[in-house]
Amino acid sequence: MAVSSPRPLAVITGASSGIGANFARHLAPRYDLVLVARRQDKLYQLAREISPSTGAKIDVLAADLSTDEGIALLEARLAVETRFELLVNNAGFGTKGFLWETAFEPQLEMHRLHVTATLRLCNTALRLLVPKNRGGIVNVASVASFIRGAGSVGYAATKTWMTAFTEGLYLELKARKSAVAVQALCPGFTYSEFHDVAAIDRESRAPRSLWLTADAVVARSLADLARGKLYSVPGWRYRLIVFFATKLPWRWRGAQGGRRG
Repeated sequence: MAVSSPRPLAVITGASSGIGANFARHLAPRYDLVLVARRQDKLYQLAREISPSTGAKIDVLAADLSTDEGIALLEARLAVETRFELLVNNAGFGTKGFLWETAFEPQLEMHRLHVTATLRLCNTALRLLVPKNRGGIVNVASVASFIRGAGSVGYAATKTWMTAFTEGLYLELKARKSAVAVQALCPGFTYSEFHDVAAIDRESRAPRSLWLTADAVVARSLADLARGKLYSVPGWRYRLIVFFATKLPWRWRGAQGGRRG
């Protein structure tokens, strides 16, 4: 009797809801999963939802990736996973308000999560993936990487760093002729808990036609990853917005970005 080969392993951060949870649903038919977030109860709930129907082995890791301890916990887990092939750096949050009028600690926490955690986890992941010459990394950035505005300066800056960092990794991998894929996923407004956590009113941010579902965002990301695309911008409206906005002088681009979170 033929013995089935073991499944590859995907690690998803920020997996307790929204885009991260939908990555888990999309990947579970083909991958075993390690789901990472602070809310352990939500992770177990998601695992119970998708494991029986997909046959995926799903492990849960409760970790706060805005702390050195949380990052180290996940780094140690990655180091012993011989089947590891995909990392989705999705953990993140936003803040609302002008920099000098808001509490500083959430800003610092956001930078640790979007920048430091992404840097360290990509470093660990690539040390494992490059020698195998397969696998990939998805760094979940934002359309705000290209269109910045008042009231979300820290968020836009960290997401801009994520896209620039991912592009640099892409060039390094190409220079080594590596088959490892990296992607900067840049969604626009997406229905999830993100805006609830940031206390942002959805109706005031954008018309309904600009809102995407997390399921559609993930489907586009994985299709683009399979094609080896560096940037994934879900939704034709957002692709048009990014195309034209990046051609504008920065003063005009910033003015247009004032309403975007």
